[in-house]
Amino acid sequence: MCPVSGSKNWTDVRQFNLMYSTQMSAVESGEDSLYLRPETAQGIFVNFLNVQKSGRAKIPFGIAQTGKAFRNEIVARQFIMRMKEFEQMEMQFFCKPGTELEWYAYWKEQRLKWHLALGTDKNSYRYHDHVKLAHYANAAVDIEFDFPFGFKEVEGIHSRTDFDLSKHEEFSGKKLRYFDPETNESYIPYVVETSIGLDRMFLLSLCAAYQEETVEGGELRTVLKLHPALAPVKAAILPLVKKDGLPELAEKIYNDLRFDFKLYIEDKDSIGKRYRRMDAIGTPFCITVDHDSITNDDVTIRHRDTMEQRRVKVSELRDILAKETGMSALLQKLV
Repeated sequence: MCPVSGSKNWTDVRQFNLMYSTQMSAVESGEDSLYLRPETAQGIFVNFLNVQKSGRAKIPFGIAQTGKAFRNEIVARQFIMRMKEFEQMEMQFFCKPGTELEWYAYWKEQRLKWHLALGTDKNSYRYHDHVKLAHYANAAVDIEFDFPFGFKEVEGIHSRTDFDLSKHEEFSGKKLRYFDPETNESYIPYVVETSIGLDRMFLLSLCAAYQEETVEGGELRTVLKLHPALAPVKAAILPLVKKDGLPELAEKIYNDLRFDFKLYIEDKDSIGKRYRRMDAIGTPFCITVDHDSITNDDVTIRHRDTMEQRRVKVSELRDILAKETGMSALLQKLV
Protein backbone atom coordinates (compact mmCIF):
# COMPACT_ATOMS: atom_id res chain seq x y z
CA MET A 1 0.00 0.00 0.00
CA CYS A 2 1.23 3.50 -0.87
CA PRO A 3 2.04 5.34 2.40
CA VAL A 4 1.03 8.69 0.82
CA SER A 5 -2.15 7.98 -1.16
CA GLY A 6 -3.19 4.74 0.52
CA SER A 7 -3.75 3.18 -2.92
CA LYS A 8 -3.61 -0.62 -3.30
CA ASN A 9 -4.60 -0.70 -6.97
CA TRP A 10 -1.23 -1.57 -8.50
CA THR A 11 -0.64 -3.14 -11.93
CA ASP A 12 1.83 -5.94 -12.50
CA VAL A 13 5.46 -4.86 -12.90
CA ARG A 14 6.16 -4.08 -16.56
CA GLN A 15 9.25 -3.16 -18.54
CA PHE A 16 9.27 0.54 -19.45
CA ASN A 17 10.71 1.01 -22.95
CA LEU A 18 12.74 4.22 -23.02
CA MET A 19 14.29 3.62 -26.44
CA TYR A 20 12.94 2.63 -29.83
CA SER A 21 13.91 -0.90 -30.76
CA THR A 22 14.10 -2.51 -34.19
CA GLN A 23 15.63 -5.57 -35.83
CA MET A 24 18.36 -5.88 -38.44
CA SER A 25 18.40 -9.00 -40.56
CA ALA A 26 18.02 -10.00 -44.20
CA VAL A 27 15.94 -13.05 -43.25
CA GLU A 28 12.89 -13.49 -41.08
CA SER A 29 14.62 -15.40 -38.31
CA GLY A 30 17.73 -14.59 -36.34
CA GLU A 31 17.20 -10.85 -36.15
CA ASP A 32 19.60 -8.72 -34.15
CA SER A 33 17.94 -6.19 -31.88
CA LEU A 34 18.98 -2.60 -32.36
CA TYR A 35 18.03 0.60 -30.56
CA LEU A 36 17.70 4.06 -32.02
CA ARG A 37 19.83 6.52 -30.05
CA PRO A 38 18.07 8.64 -27.44
CA GLU A 39 20.77 11.34 -27.61
CA THR A 40 23.72 12.22 -29.85
CA ALA A 41 26.22 12.58 -26.99
CA GLN A 42 27.35 8.97 -26.61
CA GLY A 43 28.81 8.79 -30.12
CA ILE A 44 31.06 11.69 -29.18
CA PHE A 45 32.26 9.95 -26.02
CA VAL A 46 33.00 6.67 -27.80
CA ASN A 47 35.07 8.52 -30.41
CA PHE A 48 36.70 10.92 -27.96
CA LEU A 49 40.23 9.57 -28.34
CA ASN A 50 39.92 9.17 -32.12
CA VAL A 51 39.05 12.84 -32.50
CA GLN A 52 41.57 14.03 -29.93
CA LYS A 53 44.51 12.14 -31.41
CA SER A 54 43.72 12.67 -35.09
CA GLY A 55 43.09 16.37 -34.49
CA ARG A 56 46.04 16.72 -32.10
CA ALA A 57 43.65 18.51 -29.76
CA LYS A 58 44.71 19.75 -26.34
CA ILE A 59 42.45 19.99 -23.30
CA PRO A 60 40.25 21.99 -23.07
CA PHE A 61 38.43 21.43 -26.38
CA GLY A 62 34.94 20.59 -27.57
CA ILE A 63 33.36 18.18 -30.04
CA ALA A 64 30.03 19.20 -31.54
CA GLN A 65 27.56 17.48 -33.84
CA THR A 66 24.00 17.64 -35.11
CA GLY A 67 21.82 14.59 -35.60
CA LYS A 68 18.59 12.72 -35.06
CA ALA A 69 17.56 11.45 -31.64
CA PHE A 70 14.56 9.34 -30.63
CA ARG A 71 12.60 9.09 -27.39
CA ASN A 72 10.06 6.30 -27.05
CA GLU A 73 8.60 7.39 -23.71
CA ILE A 74 7.42 10.80 -24.93
CA VAL A 75 3.70 11.51 -25.15
CA ALA A 76 3.66 13.71 -28.25
CA ARG A 77 1.05 16.28 -27.24
CA GLN A 78 3.13 19.46 -27.13
CA PHE A 79 3.88 20.09 -30.81
CA ILE A 80 7.59 20.79 -31.40
CA MET A 81 8.28 20.92 -27.66
CA ARG A 82 8.00 17.15 -27.22
CA MET A 83 8.57 14.90 -30.23
CA LYS A 84 9.48 11.25 -30.49
CA GLU A 85 11.91 12.04 -33.33
CA PHE A 86 13.83 15.30 -33.22
CA GLU A 87 17.00 17.03 -34.36
CA GLN A 88 19.55 17.67 -31.64
CA MET A 89 22.64 19.90 -31.62
CA GLU A 90 25.14 19.05 -28.89
CA MET A 91 28.65 19.93 -27.82
CA GLN A 92 30.70 17.99 -25.30
CA PHE A 93 33.44 20.22 -23.92
CA PHE A 94 36.32 18.27 -22.36
CA CYS A 95 38.29 19.91 -19.57
CA LYS A 96 40.66 19.12 -16.75
CA PRO A 97 39.08 17.71 -13.55
CA GLY A 98 38.54 20.49 -11.05
CA THR A 99 37.96 23.16 -13.72
CA GLU A 100 34.56 21.92 -14.88
CA LEU A 101 32.48 24.38 -12.84
CA GLU A 102 34.48 27.32 -14.19
CA TRP A 103 33.80 26.13 -17.73
CA TYR A 104 30.18 25.45 -16.82
CA ALA A 105 29.79 29.10 -15.78
CA TYR A 106 31.56 30.20 -18.98
CA TRP A 107 29.30 28.19 -21.29
CA LYS A 108 26.19 29.21 -19.35
CA GLU A 109 26.97 32.84 -20.12
CA GLN A 110 28.31 32.25 -23.63
CA ARG A 111 25.32 30.25 -24.82
CA LEU A 112 22.84 32.92 -23.72
CA LYS A 113 25.06 35.47 -25.43
CA TRP A 114 24.74 33.45 -28.65
CA HIS A 115 20.95 33.47 -28.41
CA LEU A 116 20.92 37.25 -27.93
CA ALA A 117 23.26 37.69 -30.91
CA LEU A 118 20.39 36.46 -33.09
CA GLY A 119 18.59 39.69 -32.28
CA THR A 120 16.00 38.32 -29.86
CA ASP A 121 14.87 40.33 -26.84
CA LYS A 122 16.90 39.58 -23.70
CA ASN A 123 13.71 39.90 -21.64
CA SER A 124 12.35 36.84 -23.44
CA TYR A 125 15.02 34.58 -21.90
CA ARG A 126 15.63 33.26 -18.42
CA TYR A 127 17.78 30.66 -16.70
CA HIS A 128 16.19 27.76 -14.87
CA ASP A 129 18.70 26.11 -12.53
CA HIS A 130 18.05 22.45 -11.79
CA VAL A 131 17.19 21.72 -8.17
CA LYS A 132 17.32 17.94 -8.61
CA LEU A 133 20.38 16.94 -10.59
CA ALA A 134 20.87 13.83 -12.68
CA HIS A 135 23.01 11.24 -10.91
CA TYR A 136 25.99 11.99 -13.18
CA ALA A 137 25.85 15.83 -12.94
CA ASN A 138 27.20 18.35 -10.45
CA ALA A 139 25.54 21.40 -12.08
CA ALA A 140 22.77 21.94 -14.63
CA VAL A 141 20.73 24.81 -16.03
CA ASP A 142 18.17 25.32 -18.78
CA ILE A 143 17.89 28.36 -21.03
CA GLU A 144 14.17 29.05 -21.42
CA PHE A 145 12.41 31.27 -23.96
CA ASP A 146 9.07 33.01 -23.56
CA PHE A 147 7.04 31.49 -26.39
CA PRO A 148 3.46 32.70 -27.06
CA PHE A 149 2.38 29.74 -24.90
CA GLY A 150 4.79 30.46 -22.04
CA PHE A 151 8.41 29.81 -21.04
CA LYS A 152 9.85 26.56 -22.43
CA GLU A 153 13.32 25.06 -22.45
CA VAL A 154 15.36 25.51 -25.64
CA GLU A 155 18.83 24.58 -24.42
CA GLY A 156 20.46 22.81 -21.52
CA ILE A 157 23.97 23.24 -20.09
CA HIS A 158 25.17 20.40 -17.88
CA SER A 159 28.35 19.56 -16.03
CA ARG A 160 28.44 15.78 -16.55
CA THR A 161 31.66 15.17 -14.55
CA ASP A 162 33.60 12.14 -15.89
CA PHE A 163 30.62 9.79 -15.74
CA ASP A 164 30.26 9.01 -19.46
CA LEU A 165 33.91 8.43 -20.31
CA SER A 166 34.55 6.45 -17.12
CA LYS A 167 31.55 4.16 -17.75
CA HIS A 168 32.52 3.58 -21.39
CA GLU A 169 36.03 2.78 -20.19
CA GLU A 170 34.74 0.44 -17.47
CA PHE A 171 32.44 -1.63 -19.69
CA SER A 172 34.50 -1.61 -22.90
CA GLY A 173 37.84 -2.31 -21.30
CA LYS A 174 39.38 0.39 -23.51
CA LYS A 175 41.13 3.31 -21.87
CA LEU A 176 39.63 6.73 -22.64
CA ARG A 177 42.21 8.84 -20.88
CA TYR A 178 43.94 12.00 -21.97
CA PHE A 179 47.68 12.39 -21.49
CA ASP A 180 48.50 15.97 -20.52
CA PRO A 181 52.01 16.82 -21.77
CA GLU A 182 52.17 19.94 -19.59
CA THR A 183 51.60 18.12 -16.28
CA ASN A 184 52.87 14.73 -17.46
CA GLU A 185 49.76 12.99 -16.13
CA SER A 186 46.97 10.88 -17.56
CA TYR A 187 43.34 11.43 -16.55
CA ILE A 188 39.73 11.02 -17.63
CA PRO A 189 38.52 14.50 -18.66
CA TYR A 190 35.44 16.07 -17.16
CA VAL A 191 32.71 17.20 -19.54
CA VAL A 192 30.48 20.26 -19.84
CA GLU A 193 27.63 19.68 -22.26
CA THR A 194 25.52 22.17 -24.19
CA SER A 195 22.48 20.60 -25.84
CA ILE A 196 19.92 22.47 -27.93
CA GLY A 197 16.92 21.28 -29.89
CA LEU A 198 17.14 22.40 -33.51
CA ASP A 199 13.36 22.07 -33.97
CA ARG A 200 12.70 24.22 -30.90
CA MET A 201 15.26 26.78 -32.11
CA PHE A 202 13.46 26.95 -35.44
CA LEU A 203 10.16 27.67 -33.70
CA LEU A 204 11.84 30.21 -31.40
CA SER A 205 13.31 32.08 -34.38
CA LEU A 206 9.94 32.30 -36.10
CA CYS A 207 8.11 33.42 -32.96
CA ALA A 208 10.70 36.08 -32.17
CA ALA A 209 10.95 37.36 -35.74
CA TYR A 210 7.27 37.56 -36.71
CA GLN A 211 5.86 41.05 -36.30
CA GLU A 212 2.92 43.08 -37.58
CA GLU A 213 3.54 46.81 -37.84
CA THR A 214 1.41 49.79 -38.80
CA VAL A 215 3.42 51.88 -41.25
CA GLU A 216 2.88 55.29 -42.82
CA GLY A 217 -0.60 55.59 -44.28
CA GLY A 218 -2.08 53.17 -41.77
CA GLU A 219 -1.09 50.07 -43.74
CA LEU A 220 -0.40 46.87 -41.77
CA ARG A 221 3.01 45.41 -42.62
CA THR A 222 3.79 41.77 -41.88
CA VAL A 223 7.52 41.35 -41.48
CA LEU A 224 9.77 38.47 -40.46
CA LYS A 225 12.75 40.09 -38.73
CA LEU A 226 15.12 37.15 -38.94
CA HIS A 227 18.79 37.83 -38.37
CA PRO A 228 20.26 38.33 -41.87
CA ALA A 229 22.57 35.36 -41.34
CA LEU A 230 19.50 33.12 -40.84
CA ALA A 231 17.29 34.60 -43.56
CA PRO A 232 16.73 32.04 -46.35
CA VAL A 233 16.87 34.75 -49.06
CA LYS A 234 19.58 37.38 -48.54
CA ALA A 235 18.43 39.95 -51.08
CA ALA A 236 15.84 40.55 -53.81
CA ILE A 237 16.80 42.16 -57.12
CA LEU A 238 13.83 44.22 -58.31
CA PRO A 239 13.69 46.13 -61.61
CA LEU A 240 11.40 49.14 -61.19
CA VAL A 241 9.56 48.42 -64.46
CA LYS A 242 9.61 45.66 -67.07
CA LYS A 243 11.08 47.77 -69.87
CA ASP A 244 13.80 50.22 -70.85
CA GLY A 245 16.58 47.71 -70.18
CA LEU A 246 15.91 47.50 -66.42
CA PRO A 247 15.11 43.74 -66.38
CA GLU A 248 18.33 43.05 -68.28
CA LEU A 249 20.44 45.06 -65.83
CA ALA A 250 18.71 43.37 -62.89
CA GLU A 251 19.46 39.99 -64.45
CA LYS A 252 23.13 40.92 -64.83
CA ILE A 253 23.39 41.95 -61.15
CA TYR A 254 21.62 38.74 -60.14
CA ASN A 255 24.00 36.57 -62.18
CA ASP A 256 27.04 38.36 -60.76
CA LEU A 257 25.98 37.68 -57.15
CA ARG A 258 23.96 34.46 -57.22
CA PHE A 259 26.89 32.09 -56.63
CA ASP A 260 27.78 33.89 -53.40
CA PHE A 261 24.30 34.65 -52.02
CA LYS A 262 20.80 33.20 -52.15
CA LEU A 263 18.92 35.82 -54.17
CA TYR A 264 15.45 36.35 -55.61
CA ILE A 265 14.65 38.31 -58.74
CA GLU A 266 11.14 39.48 -59.59
CA ASP A 267 9.41 42.08 -61.77
CA LYS A 268 5.73 41.26 -61.16
CA ASP A 269 3.40 43.84 -59.55
CA SER A 270 4.28 47.27 -58.17
CA ILE A 271 7.52 47.83 -56.31
CA GLY A 272 5.58 48.38 -53.07
CA LYS A 273 3.87 44.98 -53.28
CA ARG A 274 7.18 43.33 -54.00
CA TYR A 275 8.70 44.99 -50.93
CA ARG A 276 5.88 43.63 -48.78
CA ARG A 277 6.32 40.09 -50.11
CA MET A 278 10.03 40.19 -49.31
CA ASP A 279 9.29 41.59 -45.82
CA ALA A 280 6.93 38.69 -45.16
CA ILE A 281 9.57 36.02 -45.90
CA GLY A 282 12.33 37.83 -44.01
CA THR A 283 14.52 39.03 -46.89
CA PRO A 284 16.88 41.58 -45.26
CA PHE A 285 17.59 43.68 -48.38
CA CYS A 286 15.73 44.73 -51.52
CA ILE A 287 17.85 46.10 -54.37
CA THR A 288 15.87 48.25 -56.79
CA VAL A 289 17.12 48.86 -60.33
CA ASP A 290 15.73 52.07 -61.84
CA HIS A 291 16.46 54.31 -64.83
CA ASP A 292 19.29 56.12 -63.03
CA SER A 293 20.99 52.74 -62.52
CA ILE A 294 21.70 52.49 -66.25
CA THR A 295 23.51 55.81 -66.44
CA ASN A 296 25.04 56.04 -62.96
CA ASP A 297 25.77 52.34 -62.30
CA ASP A 298 24.08 52.54 -58.90
CA VAL A 299 20.98 51.07 -57.26
CA THR A 300 18.68 51.70 -54.30
CA ILE A 301 19.16 49.28 -51.41
CA ARG A 302 16.33 49.03 -48.88
CA HIS A 303 16.73 47.64 -45.37
CA ARG A 304 13.89 45.37 -44.25
CA ASP A 305 13.70 46.39 -40.58
CA THR A 306 13.95 50.17 -40.88
CA MET A 307 12.69 50.49 -44.49
CA GLU A 308 15.53 52.99 -44.97
CA GLN A 309 16.67 53.41 -48.57
CA ARG A 310 20.02 54.63 -49.88
CA ARG A 311 21.91 54.70 -53.15
CA VAL A 312 24.98 52.52 -53.52
CA LYS A 313 27.22 51.58 -56.39
CA VAL A 314 26.59 48.20 -58.02
CA SER A 315 30.26 47.35 -57.39
CA GLU A 316 29.66 47.74 -53.61
CA LEU A 317 26.81 45.21 -53.39
CA ARG A 318 28.98 42.15 -52.87
CA ASP A 319 30.84 43.67 -49.91
CA ILE A 320 27.62 45.01 -48.35
CA LEU A 321 25.84 41.66 -48.54
CA ALA A 322 28.88 39.73 -47.31
CA LYS A 323 29.26 42.00 -44.30
CA GLU A 324 25.58 42.17 -43.38
CA THR A 325 24.34 38.64 -44.11
CA GLY A 326 27.36 36.41 -43.45
CA MET A 327 27.75 34.25 -40.36
CA SER A 328 30.79 36.30 -39.37
CA ALA A 329 28.47 39.25 -38.63
CA LEU A 330 26.72 37.07 -36.07
CA LEU A 331 29.78 35.36 -34.63
CA GLN A 332 31.67 38.64 -34.13
CA LYS A 333 29.09 39.52 -31.46
CA LEU A 334 30.41 36.66 -29.35
CA VAL A 335 34.01 37.83 -29.27
